[in-house]
Amino acid sequence: MSIISGEELLGLVEDMIDREAQTQMCGLELTLKKVERFTSGGGLAFHNKERVLPKTEPMEFDSDGWISLSPGPYLVTFNEIVSIPRDAAAIGRARSSLLRCGASLETALWDPGYRGRSQSLLVVYNPAGLKLKKEARLMQLVFLRLEKEAEKEYSGRYQGENI
Repeated sequence: MSIISGEELLGLVEDMIDREAQTQMCGLELTLKKVERFTSGGGLAFHNKERVLPKTEPMEFDSDGWISLSPGPYLVTFNEIVSIPRDAAAIGRARSSLLRCGASLETALWDPGYRGRSQSLLVVYNPAGLKLKKEARLMQLVFLRLEKEAEKEYSGRYQGENI
């Protein structure tokens, strides 16, 4: 595997707010579109047909575009649409500024063939909470070139999500 960088990155993410500011040496930054709080529990089993996703409710930004979050977990949706080619995968990492504010992002692997406006788990650990402004840069997505094309592309429940 190798990291995809430079001009190759530009075709992998749509709807960027500021392509120049969001393009980093080894990846692209994703920005905050929406924050939701969990209102019920979820459940996982071996078979996805038994999976139960928790219910959520959207939280509102104030008139200046800020949202105040108490300690706890939140579901965040990003502005950008990510398209992973068949010969790549991606891994998301929280920006170090988010970590220094006492919060983190939990992410999964972006599989070959996935396309969508992704979501991640934001966890606020800081006992004093966290303020975020709409469109804040939260995560850097690092794209990895696979040694060969994947035998099959992602075709799960989240394909085309939030588009």
